[in-house]
Amino acid sequence: MNFMLTKLYLASGNSHKIRELQELVRDTDLKFEVLSAAEVGGMPKVVEDTGTFVGNARKKALALKALLPSGSWALADDSGICVDALEGAPGVESAYFAGEESDDQANLAKLVMCMHDVPREQRGAHYVCVLILLSPDNQEFHFEAKCEGTLADETQGTEGFGYDPFFIPQGYSQTLGMLSAETKQKLSHRAKAWAELVSWWCNRK
Repeated sequence: MNFMLTKLYLASGNSHKIRELQELVRDTDLKFEVLSAAEVGGMPKVVEDTGTFVGNARKKALALKALLPSGSWALADDSGICVDALEGAPGVESAYFAGEESDDQANLAKLVMCMHDVPREQRGAHYVCVLILLSPDNQEFHFEAKCEGTLADETQGTEGFGYDPFFIPQGYSQTLGMLSAETKQKLSHRAKAWAELVSWWCNRK
């Protein structure tokens, strides 16, 4: 039986996430064809109102799956940064932290402002990534991972996206915005969740 993914559509309009997933796929021996939601007319508007990463990812996966040709798989990602000093915020609201129409720069600026007076020993944070994979017959598979770390005193670096220039992963002294793409691919929350998916895929019967 052929268990090879032939077409995998990512339920996102975020070009950074699409490129990152394509790079992750290239690092495996699995012959996945990663396609953007733009291939089927664009990602439908989804109100991310479930209050959980799993629930939001599921809504996005189902919305895209309804548009896909027969035999296709849908993959949705919901991710964010959870800050200890902010009781887990921005969390599921990471993409809209500065408002519904906010962009990465505005969200990052708000987090920097919120952390302005927080001492170094209280700047713990972690990234979370949840992947929901829907099979051609609508079976759902769930993968989740974290990247632990701390928030820097100021933003540093231009690599990555989102909050990366403000986040120092555990075991490193530089922010994700300063580390190479190759290094980030090994330790990011999304890379770890993807590794869980690949492991499951290789071992499924």
